[in-house]
Amino acid sequence: MELLQAIFWSAGVSRHRLAGRLGYSRSKANALVSGLLEQGLLEETGLQDSSGGRRPETLKLSPGLGVVLGADLGATSLDVAVMRPDLSILAHHAEPADVRAGPSVVLARVRTVLRQLLKDCGAGTQQVIGIGMGVPGPVDFASGQLVNPPLMPDWDSFSIRDFLREDYAAPLYVDNDVNLMALGELWRLQRSLANFLVIKVGTGIGCGIVCHGEVYRGANGSAGDVGHICVDRSGPRCHCGNLGCVEAMAAGPAIARMGLEAAQAGQSAQLAQALHLHGRLTTEDVALASHGGDAAANAILQRSGNLIGQMLASVVNFFNPSHVFIGGGITSIGPQFLASVRQSVYQRSLALSTRHLDIQYTPLGARGGLVGAGVLAMQETLRRQPAAQPSNG
Repeated sequence: MELLQAIFWSAGVSRHRLAGRLGYSRSKANALVSGLLEQGLLEETGLQDSSGGRRPETLKLSPGLGVVLGADLGATSLDVAVMRPDLSILAHHAEPADVRAGPSVVLARVRTVLRQLLKDCGAGTQQVIGIGMGVPGPVDFASGQLVNPPLMPDWDSFSIRDFLREDYAAPLYVDNDVNLMALGELWRLQRSLANFLVIKVGTGIGCGIVCHGEVYRGANGSAGDVGHICVDRSGPRCHCGNLGCVEAMAAGPAIARMGLEAAQAGQSAQLAQALHLHGRLTTEDVALASHGGDAAANAILQRSGNLIGQMLASVVNFFNPSHVFIGGGITSIGPQFLASVRQSVYQRSLALSTRHLDIQYTPLGARGGLVGAGVLAMQETLRRQPAAQPSNG
């Protein structure tokens, strides 16, 4: 229903502002709100500041609607939660995971964790009204299936919906993890920005596109797969089979690989020490060395940022976003990486494309994918909600 959707996207809105946003008369808005309040779909929570006259009540979706489940699957992590309709979290769990283990193993763990979280917050499966899930690969949104995902080939055409259908009558919606990050930022912003990008840099590199206030998925769901844009035709072979993809040259594993090469070549005492202690190097090791002033680590992060900025400059010229939000595990590196991305984008993009461009880390941070999963579940569930009628009283 349009009114429920408007309240979901406008946290703490009053009846008056709701009527203005929807183009309703005050009497129509009041009648609809009163009906939804009587049905237990809405509740009034506290007073807003008055601009003269009676202080308006704020509206929000009622917890009586049920709960939504969110799952954000990364290449190496699992993040799940039970949420109220306003996306406040009732129960949450995160742990390492490896999507290469295959869908049966990973989803069995998701099923177990969700059951425990529902038990922890005293909810039953019959109270679940929608489920949102993000996965690190291209998704056909209509079917909810991954299509030839480079990072997780065993998931190709696997039906996640069928796997979880025996547990839940509620609908399950699956999307690319970066699309969910974009959806989460769109909800945080209450749709105040119409055209922006969210770039995730972790094990892979992807892009969520918000165009005219909606997540843009393209004709088949593969829009934003920027990690396989070539930045060096002489570069290393990517797991997709091509040479010089930005993902193969600048994502987390590439940073760790460059760190290993620097340590073995005697270019970094700090990285060599970390390699000796742990037997391997991670992106975090390179970041720590950089924070400690290590010149080789600084050069690695600058190179990664420059390559991602090179790719992003082309996307900025093409799309002309107002903002670019960068998220994923790379955000723990700190400001130097962000500065390198900015420098490369501003240097390579057209002046008009960057005149008002703002590039920053995602404000939602690590929560972005999970929030987006909740937004997806609520958005699609409300779109399918039968219209509630105002009471006659």
